[in-house]
Amino acid sequence: MPPKKSTLEHFFKAPPSKRTRNAASPSSPSTTTKSSTDSLVPSSHPTYQFAIPQLPNSITESLEHAIPSLDNGKRVDDQPHLDLVHFHRYLPRGIEASIFDFLRENLFFYRVQYAKKFGNKEMQINTPRYTTVFGVDESSFFNAQPGSDSGPNVCVECMGTGACNHGVDTRTTQVIFDSKSKCPVPKDRYSCRPRPIPDGLMFLKKMTEASTAQTYNFCLVNYYADGNDSISYHSDDERFLGANPAIASFSLGTNRDFLMKHKPDKKKPAKTENVLKDKPLKLTLDSGDMLLMRGAKKAKWLHSIPKRKGGESGNGRINITFRKAMVPGGTENYYKYNVGEGGTFKWSRKDKNMIPWTS
Repeated sequence: MPPKKSTLEHFFKAPPSKRTRNAASPSSPSTTTKSSTDSLVPSSHPTYQFAIPQLPNSITESLEHAIPSLDNGKRVDDQPHLDLVHFHRYLPRGIEASIFDFLRENLFFYRVQYAKKFGNKEMQINTPRYTTVFGVDESSFFNAQPGSDSGPNVCVECMGTGACNHGVDTRTTQVIFDSKSKCPVPKDRYSCRPRPIPDGLMFLKKMTEASTAQTYNFCLVNYYADGNDSISYHSDDERFLGANPAIASFSLGTNRDFLMKHKPDKKKPAKTENVLKDKPLKLTLDSGDMLLMRGAKKAKWLHSIPKRKGGESGNGRINITFRKAMVPGGTENYYKYNVGEGGTFKWSRKDKNMIPWTS
């Protein structure tokens, strides 16, 4: 029986004013001509290091008419507290490679450094991968999408012609609004600088929401340059994610192993739950795969992407995760650990590597 597909047209459609001017683009951005690049309307925002192009029409048109439904995924739920759905080739072969090339070349990344306490000692951590992040938690929203002249641009309570009673001229200033009052957020709500999800990633977010019956307000992007880049065992169990959250995780580029192991039960250290104790559960994530992690999995299970040698370990991998933060603490956390300190990097086609970026 062929997999069920649904269209994205009823759920999301890019604004005609932005995409009707786009010329057809080749599948790989590395071969995009200057004229086709110039025809795109990029996403721009004061918090962006540089403008971010939209996905080419060749990609969006291939995706928006064939979105896998939740039934197409393989359930992985044969262990206690485990609720995963593995979509093999969620993104069609060829298209996933184009998205990988496009995002690697057109996003800005960071090699984050931060301090972490272990007991009475503080250690400096150098994140072993490149990261970037977009979005803001449920308590706030942006006055408009990047590069868009649509969306609320005055306080609902003020209803002026541009001069906000709260001291902000929303005609000329990018403002973050409070979700309840519809007024600009207090200056002390965030110590970081939240930034909206650019159009290209917004398209993928809407597509994912249509498949998973979830909503997301954050997009995290990790770039693993080679087999030496990794992420250690951790669980996405932060309280700011709310009760029973869902995270949609995409893999692009070379395949990597995704390892999971159950958290030890401190109250029942020797009890006999039917849990994989010694050998971790391993999934091999291919380019184009999507993993939906739901429910208690994030609180009860640890997962990691270990280092890898041999084979295609010298090739890069991009991981995109869509998730939902409920409170400002989530926004602060994501920007601290995905922007933080350590400088900005951009892919160099010439050097075939991430290099420091300067304006």
